[in-house]
Amino acid sequence: MVATSDRRLRLTAAMLSLLLLGVLLGIWHLATLPKASAPAPAATSLTAEQIEYLKLQGKDPTAGAVQKKSDGFPTPAQLGEAMVQNLSRPFYDNGPNDKGIGIQLGHSLLRVGLGFGIAALVAIPLGFVIGMSPLLYRALDPFIQVLKPISPLAWMPLALYTIKDSSVSGVFVIFICSVWPMLINTAFGVAGVRREWLNVARTLEVAPPRLALEVILPAAAPTILTGMRISMGIAWLVIVAAEMLVGGTGIGYFVWNEWNNLSLTNVIFAILVIGVVGMLLDLMFARLQRAVTYVD
Repeated sequence: MVATSDRRLRLTAAMLSLLLLGVLLGIWHLATLPKASAPAPAATSLTAEQIEYLKLQGKDPTAGAVQKKSDGFPTPAQLGEAMVQNLSRPFYDNGPNDKGIGIQLGHSLLRVGLGFGIAALVAIPLGFVIGMSPLLYRALDPFIQVLKPISPLAWMPLALYTIKDSSVSGVFVIFICSVWPMLINTAFGVAGVRREWLNVARTLEVAPPRLALEVILPAAAPTILTGMRISMGIAWLVIVAAEMLVGGTGIGYFVWNEWNNLSLTNVIFAILVIGVVGMLLDLMFARLQRAVTYVD
């Protein structure tokens, strides 16, 4: 009975989402419909030179009215064409400023993966140590609270000056923005393990490595994965801005390059890709979080 109710709820939510999507696309389509301007002068009253000049301006005097869009914003149909064009050849490479969306996305995911992985290797063990030692927690808390609010992009000039490599600097920025949520959540999760479980482990004389792996880690895993989920969301947000600053490759650079090319359609397409990839990354960590969460 509960399963049937849950399926019905998910089906209703999916239908409502599709309805909202249809409404948004309809509003978008209506807002970008071409509007007729004032009728063009009759072609018979113009000289050949005047007709040619009007054609160069994009105004065909032989048409009944000049058609133009109200604000130059792409239509849903134009976005669909851009999606088909970009997704049909995602891995082409025609030089530094002309790469497929798949290559650009791959560079961004690689930077995020490297920075996030290094942050996990640093934050999770350090969070364990901080969470198990109230003294160390109090000693390091002022440093964490000072460094945590600093925008990751504020580190970019320092990284570029010291590292002198834009790609590695991007990885460093991902590391510095990912480490704090994981560190804080790991320390909080470890410190919040039930005292009864720890007392039982001490009574049984469980060795510290086994205590950490078999008692503390399973109990703190949901909180740790919450921190990792938050860190991944921040990392994916930051890498786009960082790549727009340093250029070269990546989905952020793709957005900036298409803006410089005055291709608003490709900019919107890239924004959708960023959103979809971010959603998939969040869903992945949400599944992991549910898998390690104990339900009574």
